[in-house]
Amino acid sequence: MKQKGLLYAGKAKSVYRTDNAKHLIVEFRDDITAFDGGKKDTLKNKGNYNANVSAFFFSYLEKHGVRTHFIRMLDENRMLVKKLTMIPLEVIVRNFAAGSIVRNYPFREGSPLRPPVIVIDYKDDSRHDPMLNDDLIIALKLATPEELKKIKAAALKVNSLLSTLLKKQGITLVDFKIEFGKAGKAICLGDEISMDSMRLWDVKTGESLDKDVYRFDKGDVMATYHRVARRIMAPKKKGKAKREKK
Repeated sequence: MKQKGLLYAGKAKSVYRTDNAKHLIVEFRDDITAFDGGKKDTLKNKGNYNANVSAFFFSYLEKHGVRTHFIRMLDENRMLVKKLTMIPLEVIVRNFAAGSIVRNYPFREGSPLRPPVIVIDYKDDSRHDPMLNDDLIIALKLATPEELKKIKAAALKVNSLLSTLLKKQGITLVDFKIEFGKAGKAICLGDEISMDSMRLWDVKTGESLDKDVYRFDKGDVMATYHRVARRIMAPKKKGKAKREKK
């Protein structure tokens, strides 16, 4: 597989064309951002952790009937994926109240949300990713009613599968953000699933195990990513992520 020209560069990933029109290469960089890019840094090995955790989750979900764009890892930071026509929606599934839902609504931090709450934002940095409802999504022709139904069903299935998996590792899946695209008429999970796109708490201590450590200066970000990556991929995959050099 030959990597060709840059197709898109986001805040923490770069997407490249390949010599196969149906495939792309996603490179997970060591960049990390928060607060709409207001806080930025480059942290060694961060791309490696997110790439390997994403690959682990994608493989797990594929085995349990969720279509994804993942094909295989090419090296520690790059994965080969199917080319999707991305749907410009950020689908957020919340199991517990935390973050913006607490700031914007009268929820108490840590309150369980039963059933899980799905929030969908319009993926547009220039508009600061405003929240959408179903009527707006359909009016903007971002997805058809049938596609929206499939997206929500897939998001809830991902939530159920990952919540169960992570609980076995002593981790609470508080919330997460995912994106979808289309391969022909099929709806597939794309982008990434990593510590950058999830809110994770230790079941016993309530400690943050995700990008909140960076957002709110809660400790050593890379030590946390290293530790949680090993826990998430335990026991079979825990050797995949590189050890953090001290």
